Amino acid sequence: MKVHAIVADLDTARQAVAAGATVVQLRVKGPTDEVVLRGRGFRALPVTFVVNDDVDAALQLAADGVHLGQADEGAEAARAAGLLLGRSVTTLEEALAAEADYLGAGPVWATPSKADAAPALGLEGLQAVCASVTTPVVAIGGIDASNAGACILAGAVGVAVIRAATDPGVRRAVDAAVGGR
Repeated sequence: MKVHAIVADLDTARQAVAAGATVVQLRVKGPTDEVVLRGRGFRALPVTFVVNDDVDAALQLAADGVHLGQADEGAEAARAAGLLLGRSVTTLEEALAAEADYLGAGPVWATPSKADAAPALGLEGLQAVCASVTTPVVAIGGIDASNAGACILAGAVGVAVIRAATDPGVRRAVDAAVGGR
């Protein structure tokens, strides 16, 4: 889970994998049929494949997992189907209460993709989450090659990126930080 690329199409997913992504997460806001249509071809990528917010689409696409927000239903169905389960958390309290295989914690920094989210955690908040849970934490929110390493040094196992999904510098920064731990 070093680099978790959040993408909306297969072409960008391929570019993200070429740039070093270890996970691709299909994020399409729409009905299950649309998510499935846009997710065709993702399964063939040589990385972990996760679908955002839609357990039915994840199952239809033979995804490895599903990532659910705090208000999203489907955790029980995901578990029953044997899917990898990620949960979004924005506070230490949510992280402590979450039952998941990994946590997407953030936003670490303010970002347009999380404009309606809770206030940014910052590195201190991320570090507090990482130190308080045994579940692997993936940092999200405002992350790029310039700050990805700081998230790893704060305790995250990886970073999730949207705008920087195709930047190979993110993977280099993560690898350097992992080597520096």
